[in-house]
Amino acid sequence: MVALAPCTLCGWEPEGSVTVTTLYLDRDFLVDQVFWQHASVFTDRLQAKQFLETRYAEPAQIVRLGTDRVGLLMPWLDELVALSLDNPAPERFFKAQALLFAVLDVVVPYIDVTERRITSSQRASMFPGLPRHRVFDPIRAEVRHAASLLRHKSERRWTLGALAKAVHLSPSHLGRLFVPAFGKTPIAYLTMLRAEQMAHLLRTTDEPIATVARKVGWTDPAYAGRLFRRSIGITPREYRSLSQRVAAAD
Repeated sequence: MVALAPCTLCGWEPEGSVTVTTLYLDRDFLVDQVFWQHASVFTDRLQAKQFLETRYAEPAQIVRLGTDRVGLLMPWLDELVALSLDNPAPERFFKAQALLFAVLDVVVPYIDVTERRITSSQRASMFPGLPRHRVFDPIRAEVRHAASLLRHKSERRWTLGALAKAVHLSPSHLGRLFVPAFGKTPIAYLTMLRAEQMAHLLRTTDEPIATVARKVGWTDPAYAGRLFRRSIGITPREYRSLSQRVAAAD
């Protein structure tokens, strides 16, 4: 079995006749499953996403399951394929879920995980986005670079023009390419990243909320609070209080 992270470039050349079954799992769907798997220790899905990113070993893995396990998976995969043809009916949703979870139950224990980043390629191609607005298409290098700049330098005072100049595209062209790839505009993507980083700092430090807001790139704490609530659903103060209660209960 080959496990590939999102946006991982790959290719293959079969020797002889082979049958390949491909499962596309949206990363937001996986985050949701990880959240419920460890619901007793997570405050919210941001923690689940961080947990998944931290433990992901490599963007591409070859997993050797053995003949017996592959034989066990084959009828489940065949049935999943049959259910996926011609837009599966909502009535068969739970059957598809059951088959998928049966596959994951066998496969996941054999995927390498780590508690820390080990290699330069690890997690380099994993980005968040809205699944209902994202398609499984290749992402242009300029768009990946733009997302990487926002992700690793989110504290900068980015404008669409400055970001477009950095990746050698026009602002309008960058916007047209970015939205299908990541489900939101570059500035909305930056807001999401800052809100997630702010949540992490609120959860893991005792620094004042105004200090945390400045660290992620928002100079006005009130403005930061409004954007944080829009992204997370509660105010920064409420989020910190909730995190502390969960930590105390654990």
